[in-house]
Amino acid sequence: MNRPDVRGVNGAVVSDHPLATAAGYTVLKNGGNAVDAAITMAGILAVVRPHMNGVGGDAFGIFYDGETGEVIGMNGSGRAGSLATPEFFEVAGQDEIPSSGPLSVSVPGAVAAWDDALSRFGTISLSEALAPAIQYAREGFPVSTRLASDIAGASEHLNEPAKALYLPASQPADVGSLLKNAALAETLETIAKDGKDGFYRGAVANQIADFLEGQGGYLRNADFRDHQTTWVTPLEGNYLDRRVLVLPPNTQGIAQLQLMEMAKSYDLEEMGHNSQAYLHTLIELKKLAFADRDRWVADPSFEKLPLSELLAPDYLRFRSTLIESVAAENVLSGMGTESDASDSPGDTDDGGDTVYLTVVDQWGNAVSWIQSLFGSFGSGLLEPETGVVLQNRGALFTLDRSHPNVVAPGKRPYHTLTPTMGLNPDGSFSFALGTPGGDSQVQSLVQILNNLFMFGMTPQEAIEAPRFRSYQDLRVAFEDRFPADILQGLADQGHLPNVVNGWTATFGGAQMILLEGSGTLTAAADPRREAYALAY
Repeated sequence: MNRPDVRGVNGAVVSDHPLATAAGYTVLKNGGNAVDAAITMAGILAVVRPHMNGVGGDAFGIFYDGETGEVIGMNGSGRAGSLATPEFFEVAGQDEIPSSGPLSVSVPGAVAAWDDALSRFGTISLSEALAPAIQYAREGFPVSTRLASDIAGASEHLNEPAKALYLPASQPADVGSLLKNAALAETLETIAKDGKDGFYRGAVANQIADFLEGQGGYLRNADFRDHQTTWVTPLEGNYLDRRVLVLPPNTQGIAQLQLMEMAKSYDLEEMGHNSQAYLHTLIELKKLAFADRDRWVADPSFEKLPLSELLAPDYLRFRSTLIESVAAENVLSGMGTESDASDSPGDTDDGGDTVYLTVVDQWGNAVSWIQSLFGSFGSGLLEPETGVVLQNRGALFTLDRSHPNVVAPGKRPYHTLTPTMGLNPDGSFSFALGTPGGDSQVQSLVQILNNLFMFGMTPQEAIEAPRFRSYQDLRVAFEDRFPADILQGLADQGHLPNVVNGWTATFGGAQMILLEGSGTLTAAADPRREAYALAY
């Protein structure tokens, strides 16, 4: 689409929606820091992207301190309830965890993440940060063509309260009309006044817990009261002269590091950008990384995960030799154990029902932030008294008692969310990058980094370049800007190419801020979404 890169020298913001970006920009211009802006934007996105994220979802972040160079990660994912055992599901007549409904709902972690991030790093109050979100919830915001289309596409699994709000007269709200959620505005006001306790320890939590219990779910009041954000040390890899930071399990960040390390065994630059050999190599290496991911990624507080072995360079060099240079493979193995592709916890064809944002301020502080409901409208359940749409992250547990990701009380599920940050070799900030898209996140981020640092594109060019999305079998989706002869060559190798027309969220919706050597901040927003970037 040839959007321009957005450049500034004092601060930059980019998010999945213009209203959120504008508010974050205003916070920076008024003297707020990167975390102030990030949480303000996160609150607005929880309102204007109601099917993708919200008060009923989870959040993750990576924070860079411009003064000290310290980097810390935040895991804002919620946990399964105290009743959540395989036996609970079996008694309920389930042989697998449902993808929607009350049995897919884990404790939402986003609200605690907002409060905890501001308390630790911010300079404004949660009340100040949430004020714009409250206004949009109460007074309404304009429905876009994209939002109306997304609501229509997700309408089948919504409960009656959600249909009444988002599908009045059995149709999405008209494009250009104002969408309001007065109940959510009241919930946000309670959170603004009482902080995270206003969500986890008061009437809001009681209402949601009682609602879910009545629906047959496993969450109870105590499960909300017990929730805590977890601060973590990011995992680190080296790629294309950058130190790349991701979050550890229960996220899939490990797969991103594995894919990058294995890619170093091949001369991708010599193969040429989006050549047949280049695409085949990345697709096959991705399968190996995902085999390990699907075998091992789980909540590390419950399971001992072999992270050092999985990230060992010698192991990954060996893994990189397992791909066929001329044939696509369909059977994967992880650490010597076969992995059934059909059991992949993240192999969904979601259009990216997640939002990502990033901010860099005048003091050099940076935030890479992602939050989500998982599926479109999450569980499909809107609790009518609070206006909260509840996530379906609990659907990513398994009932297989032999798997590290088996559901258990107080356990966090496997997560696809993987915000990324890059540092220069000396530890100074280089970039923040992220994208929605489930399984496509790891794949898209590596393609974008190659575009930027291997093939010399600008951030906007790197994001707009055509992307592929490989699934857990021979299927690969390609944007329609790939040459037909390249796709035919891949088909001849055994891949099953599927061409997706237009600029769609099948391939995520990446946002990025890059700090140039000159000190210029360059921000880029993905036209596959309604993303927008501003800098000054």
